[in-house]
Amino acid sequence: MKKTRRQFGFSLIELLIVIAIILIILAVAMPKLSRARMYSQEMAALQAIKTIHTAQTQYYSQFGKYATTLAELGPPTSGAVGPSASDLIPEDLALGEKQGYKFTLTATPGGYIINGSPVAFGTSGSRTFYSDQSMVIRQNFGQEPATATSPTFK
Repeated sequence: MKKTRRQFGFSLIELLIVIAIILIILAVAMPKLSRARMYSQEMAALQAIKTIHTAQTQYYSQFGKYATTLAELGPPTSGAVGPSASDLIPEDLALGEKQGYKFTLTATPGGYIINGSPVAFGTSGSRTFYSDQSMVIRQNFGQEPATATSPTFK
């Protein structure tokens, strides 16, 4: 019996059609995947701000004042734990950047201010965050930093 060419594999047209279908599916799925990733990074940023609030509360109860920098809340580089490095937050957060967001802690006369901004706006996040010792988190949809007058996160 003679085998026909059809029994040996797929034709070039069939392979191109399958590749085109896969590319169409990817084109539809990628934007949704990017948005889901960005949303998860924004939620991680909110959780990091809550972690800083908890650390500030613990720092205040131990040392009678709020920390003025994230390094004061982080682990010590060497030596024992103390006011200059209280080991209350992870090292990556103490360095000011975690999961696509950059965090800054600013001391104020009555407390502190936390700002969170995406490292790459539109890729790692589409919102900026603001919070202070009142523990109310505020957000701004846009590149401008959120402030005390920005809408609250609900």
